[in-house]
Amino acid sequence: MPVRTSDSSVSGRGRGVGLGLALVSAVAFGGSGVAAKPLIEAGLDPLHVVWLRVAGAALVMLPLAVRHRALLRRRPGLLAGFGLLAVAGVQACYFAALSRIPVGVALLIEYLAPALVLGWVRFVQKRPVTRAAAVGVVLAVGGLACVVEVWSGLGFDALGLLLALGAACCQVGYFVLSDQGSDAGDEAPDPLGVIAYGLLVGAAVLTVVARPWTMDWSVLQGSASMDGRPVAAVVLLAWIVLVATVVAYVTGVVSVRRLSPQVAGVVACLEAVVATVLAWVLLGEHLSAPQIAGGAIVLVGAFIAQSSTPSKGSGQPVASGGPERELSRRGTSA
Repeated sequence: MPVRTSDSSVSGRGRGVGLGLALVSAVAFGGSGVAAKPLIEAGLDPLHVVWLRVAGAALVMLPLAVRHRALLRRRPGLLAGFGLLAVAGVQACYFAALSRIPVGVALLIEYLAPALVLGWVRFVQKRPVTRAAAVGVVLAVGGLACVVEVWSGLGFDALGLLLALGAACCQVGYFVLSDQGSDAGDEAPDPLGVIAYGLLVGAAVLTVVARPWTMDWSVLQGSASMDGRPVAAVVLLAWIVLVATVVAYVTGVVSVRRLSPQVAGVVACLEAVVATVLAWVLLGEHLSAPQIAGGAIVLVGAFIAQSSTPSKGSGQPVASGGPERELSRRGTSA
């Protein structure tokens, strides 16, 4: 006689997988900087690195775009929004902000996105927010301020701050759009198709912004220095395209659907911690005591936010991935 798996155990397994995927996404996204910085120091413009990253990932995902071409007819708005906000918007606004304000300040403002997600869900979608989610966001943002040492560069520029805030808003779009259709069962848009078309749209937009025809392509034929060690530029580019973009977006979008935008958003704050640690190990950029303490605070905030669960009979507060996450059920049940 077959044993039936309870909804709670299925949901719990799906939540665990979602957290694992969110962590993989944070690590993958966090590894982009340590690979991009040597390429920039070797002579590539930052926007050209971004274009190579997105265009390369779009080519890798092109077969999936062809396979899911029905999405063009069914969800054109979702695909355009994901490409404009989650891909092109975040990248363009963030790198433009870096040209006007310190890196730490820009990164901190960008990662205000989890707090903005809570505001969107609470005041726009009119859905309840758990106290644990709010506490987790506050801790994560405070810890992030220590990780990026926001006090070390306070040369604020109004336009730079607006661009960084634009990156944060676009990142909110990433989390919200990644969650679209997650409760539609078999009718939910395939996340791989959404990512594939989002990258294609993002690549098209960034082509106009970055003007890759002005790029010094010869840089990719040589090597770049990673803390004094020569590394082939093409190897660094392959890491940025395959791991820091394709793997990062795929695991990130799927984790949002298994969890919720706000929980995945708080876990994504770990990206800054990962980036800082990798810069320490691979680029020789040593961590200070406040950075180490800040990383621990971010971890605590992420744990508090993801550990919150809705009470029975509640309207499924947004800080948890409840049983309504049908993607989890489809992925874990026979």
